[in-house]
Amino acid sequence: MKKIRALIIEDESPARDLLRFMLKDHPEIEVVGECGDGFCGAKEIKEKRPDLIFLDIQMPKLTGFELLEVLDERPQVIFTTAFDQYAIRAFELNAVDYLLKPFSKERFDDALAKAVSRIGMETEEPVKIENLITTATEAEGYLTRIVFRKGAGIKIIPLNLISCLAAEDDYVMIYYNEGKALKPKTMKYYEEHLPPSLFLRVHRSFMVNVEYITRLEPYSKDNYVAVLKSGEKIPVSRAGYKLLREKLSF
Repeated sequence: MKKIRALIIEDESPARDLLRFMLKDHPEIEVVGECGDGFCGAKEIKEKRPDLIFLDIQMPKLTGFELLEVLDERPQVIFTTAFDQYAIRAFELNAVDYLLKPFSKERFDDALAKAVSRIGMETEEPVKIENLITTATEAEGYLTRIVFRKGAGIKIIPLNLISCLAAEDDYVMIYYNEGKALKPKTMKYYEEHLPPSLFLRVHRSFMVNVEYITRLEPYSKDNYVAVLKSGEKIPVSRAGYKLLREKLSF
């Protein structure tokens, strides 16, 4: 029988030791590595292609949810967390298991059995994982940064370095101080998850960081453009113009 390859991504050494200890009773599982942060986790997943990962949520450098966002292919996931205030309900609503620290051996075995039963099945679950990420984000509140993969690395962009966002079919292009990046999200998602004190949707296809606006100029009878510090011009609809006037007291 082919062994299931597992990777442990957990920032606390005692927690990693506990997972390894509990896995000793499961000879069908081969632990192919350990990581103490999300950056290491992303690298190891790409190189070792595990079937299953044990993933902490709150970690330095990159959270568990941010790690999932930048993966091209996602293995089965068992989350480990001490933060039940936003995680438990999200995990229960989506068929991805979690372990709430401290957890028992029986609870661990149940979660592992559930994950193992899915490995090798033809039906993948990318939608459920996406729903989990979205549900958790909604529970946590507004985004404070945007994470994406750039080449072989991972880029973390604070919101104050982002000037605007533009719809690109089923994606959104993020424009920031060093360039741009495409994210598989919708404008509606960012409209709901970026702080309205900083970002406004000024057009069906554009959101703008109000701190980057230098002035508004008329474009046609009912439309305007927002001129950014870079000199770039963003189209502004009538409704967007009203929002900007209220926000910036133009």
